[in-house]
Amino acid sequence: MAIKLIVGLGNPGAEYEATRHNAGFWLVDHLARDGQISLRHDSKFHGFSGRVKIAGQDIWLLQPQTYMNRSGLAVVALAQFYKILPDEILVVHDELDIAPGLVKLKQGGGNGGHNGLKDIQAHLSTPNFWRLRLGIGHPGNKNEVANFVLKPPRKEEQDLIDDAILKSLAVLPKVVKGETGPAMSLLHTDDSKKREHKPAPSSS
Repeated sequence: MAIKLIVGLGNPGAEYEATRHNAGFWLVDHLARDGQISLRHDSKFHGFSGRVKIAGQDIWLLQPQTYMNRSGLAVVALAQFYKILPDEILVVHDELDIAPGLVKLKQGGGNGGHNGLKDIQAHLSTPNFWRLRLGIGHPGNKNEVANFVLKPPRKEEQDLIDDAILKSLAVLPKVVKGETGPAMSLLHTDDSKKREHKPAPSSS
């Protein structure tokens, strides 16, 4: 299936703009700039939306303005209006279980406790949408997660997340055309190399 809708997850408002939970917004902002469009607020879609061309195809962009735990309201509104199926939707979100700088593409699966994914799955009545998972790392203590995702990344983390976004943008033309296998191969092979890399032993 080709992708017809790319949803970036985040929370509305200036106070959340730079926080880890808004990584999905950051990628969609890049797509809007690259497509030379301004995302416009549409009350019927409960968010900012716009249409760009990627790989010659018309793609809807959406940033829900409902707060994270009600993201599904916006997604299902736009998807139903334009008759977009769940497996034609790509949701871009922050991922605690992946280190900053790494990114994973997958279809379906659980929500990992992510409130945005949980609500989208409930509204679509299926987990069968695509997810682009931007690693933000984990604080190491599950009791600190809520505070962690609502704070900005450290400078070195932000640089890694920005790199992962650029890497994702490079493979999105394949993703939107339905070439998800090659896209996964490019993203995940690069990630494996990063994990396998070890500093050279000291000569002293």
